[in-house]
Amino acid sequence: MVMKGHERNITRVLFNRDGDLLFSAASDKTPTVWDTETGERLGTYNGHSGSITDMSVSWNSNRLVTASGDCQVKLWKVQTGEELLTYTHSGPVRGAQWAEGGERFATVCDPFVSHNAKIQVFYAPEDADPESLSPTPEVLIEIRNREEKPTKVYWTQFNEDLLVAYENGWVRKYDPKTGEERTGEGSSAKLHEEKINAITWDKQKICFITASNDYRSCLVDAKTLKVLRVYQTDRPVNGAVISPIKDHVLLGGGQEAQSVTTTRGQAGKFETRFFHSIYEEEFGRVKGHFGPITAVDISPDGLAFVSGSFDGYVRLHFFDDDYLFMRDEVPEEY
Repeated sequence: MVMKGHERNITRVLFNRDGDLLFSAASDKTPTVWDTETGERLGTYNGHSGSITDMSVSWNSNRLVTASGDCQVKLWKVQTGEELLTYTHSGPVRGAQWAEGGERFATVCDPFVSHNAKIQVFYAPEDADPESLSPTPEVLIEIRNREEKPTKVYWTQFNEDLLVAYENGWVRKYDPKTGEERTGEGSSAKLHEEKINAITWDKQKICFITASNDYRSCLVDAKTLKVLRVYQTDRPVNGAVISPIKDHVLLGGGQEAQSVTTTRGQAGKFETRFFHSIYEEEFGRVKGHFGPITAVDISPDGLAFVSGSFDGYVRLHFFDDDYLFMRDEVPEEY
């Protein structure tokens, strides 16, 4: 199923918890929500003046937060598209994520002019009057080292930590209540040699998978930050997800846009790639896009996946029975 509703490259695709809604964002400033059964565009969220870099939907699909290069995060009512509040930041915002329970969300923004990069936590309970919500962060963490630029922020299991990814390939944990950087084993790790573009959790938040410009994705233990498996490709990886029902991971990426000299999908290496999560072997690819894949997600029931691309299209794929009932072959070395 092909969904065309954006004029520029896709930056984020996201299923809600029930899998009946699909959210997409792009450099065209307008987040969009779709019906996953029909492919119908249900609505848009209008108000940003810059590229959308990240978004997160609350556990009950009632509220959406969007991050943008316009130095703003916006809080929306999903069903009506009503903008509830704008949170102004000191630099372009790279990431925004709801905590479990939907009372708080965290953001990361770039350094800008004299301002340092920042990690912030905002308190926004759903039962509060929107007019009573404060645009002032509950927790603010300044990243004083200008060599370290945060790319995305996530909440670990039970909201125990903030997990922040960086352009230099590091991940670091922070206390979401005090803002203190965690110390000791399992508090930080250099997982990649280049920028970490995205992190996605498994269903229980025991492990996560990374996507990086160094042509690799890593399956990582969330508690210890030890790398469990590595999936090697021949191109930058922009998105990666873990199947909730099979021992598979899906990777999306491709050449940088400025280096693409052909519109042929295979020549440009614009496929979603399937790897066995334990054996680390690639076993399949899905084509369709005419530009680098910039974002991927998998439905909560594991029966569908979505990809977004530099070509501006969102493609929703439903797995057939051949895939769902396929038995994985065990490599000879195992």
